[in-house]
Amino acid sequence: MLSTPDICDEFPNNVHACELQFRSFGQHARFSGQIETIKCFEDNSLVKQALAEPGQGKVLVVDGGASLRRALLGDQIALSAVKHGWSGLVFNGAVRDVDDLDALGIGVKALGCCPLKTEKRGEGQRGCDVHFGGVRFVTGHYLYADNNGVVVSKDDLLLHSG
Repeated sequence: MLSTPDICDEFPNNVHACELQFRSFGQHARFSGQIETIKCFEDNSLVKQALAEPGQGKVLVVDGGASLRRALLGDQIALSAVKHGWSGLVFNGAVRDVDDLDALGIGVKALGCCPLKTEKRGEGQRGCDVHFGGVRFVTGHYLYADNNGVVVSKDDLLLHSG
């Protein structure tokens, strides 16, 4: 996979770079895939549900309202994501069990970490457009992530790279 700087250089009119400075967790600092979205606040019910379904190499983007008060992902849900074939996870919010996450074969980007789990109220939205870091994340668009940052495009740019 091309690096995010290479993608930005090769396709300057086709990508949008997220302005947030994410921390990287998991064994895969570099990942990409078609986007699935969730919007939730301090309730990871929909995250758990989505990551228990076949991921088919997709990337789950979760807008947690930038809350660092509750972790939207822990080791058990991340392990489910690995088992179900998700390529990566991006959280506008916090995660936990970070040492265990680093042992898993998946990429995770998050604002930070928090040891507290969420309440399970079944609240949130799935499949909606989410906006953070100056970028609109749309289900079906494509995300590319590495240690340089996160970029999105409506097209699968890796099919067109040369």
